[in-house]
Amino acid sequence: MFSFLRRHRELLIVGALLLWPLISYLSTGHRGRAPNFIDRTVLLLSAPVQSVLTSIIDGVEHLGSGYIALRGSHEESLECRTRLGEAHAELNSLKEAQAENARLKAMLGYVEDTVDQEIVARVIGLNPSPQFQSIRINRGEDDGVRAGMPVVTAEGVVGQVVRAVGGSADVMLLTDAASRIGGVIQRNRVRATVVGTGDGHELSVELVPREDDVVDGDVMVTSGSDGIFPRGVRIGVVRAPERPSVGMFMKGKLEPSVEFSRVEEVLVIPVTMGLPSAVLKGTTP
Repeated sequence: MFSFLRRHRELLIVGALLLWPLISYLSTGHRGRAPNFIDRTVLLLSAPVQSVLTSIIDGVEHLGSGYIALRGSHEESLECRTRLGEAHAELNSLKEAQAENARLKAMLGYVEDTVDQEIVARVIGLNPSPQFQSIRINRGEDDGVRAGMPVVTAEGVVGQVVRAVGGSADVMLLTDAASRIGGVIQRNRVRATVVGTGDGHELSVELVPREDDVVDGDVMVTSGSDGIFPRGVRIGVVRAPERPSVGMFMKGKLEPSVEFSRVEEVLVIPVTMGLPSAVLKGTTP
């Protein structure tokens, strides 16, 4: 018995101190009274414990509230980022649509100067082979596209249809080594033949007499005499013309007006009786 009391005396003392106010309260029949020495001692000893427990409980409540608030803020942040991403995607789509409308509007201005209904097509493929520089468009025989028809944009000449099937067609670019087109200097009407070099970037100006007035920066347009391309469509700008000491013709390069790697929409020009519709405008039957 005594050994039990010795082992647990601290626990028994604390329990007695905590029970004494309850016993005292019950014995007085809930009547108020002035605290005695024991009451004051118990209050003095239990006040720090109560303060610590209150602080711990308040801290746990504050931590729980902070966690809930932080979780709510994280979810709101995720929602805001999602909405911001959706807004950026929508804005990008609107910008793409605006750019496409601008390109189509520019081509529409060209269409208004022709007779037949030009065929608007979208580029769906680019042939990377240097042996055959071409693009593929999403219009073909089912849409009235035929081999030999010229293809242009608002910036200038793109090339010529070389193959057409049901729903698509291949267009040989001006830069292909097999490409030939009749041109004329816009400033003074000097005629030339524009030939593809096969490098994908430059054209060659050929069959221009040495004495003709051709200078760097001259604009070359289609002559319309080849029976394929309409007259006056921009081809490119003359660069570095040379007049060799021997030979009848000068040499020169032509910088294309169209950046072929960035073409997205084109116009296929219908041909009537071997001549483009634009050439026939204003003629009488």
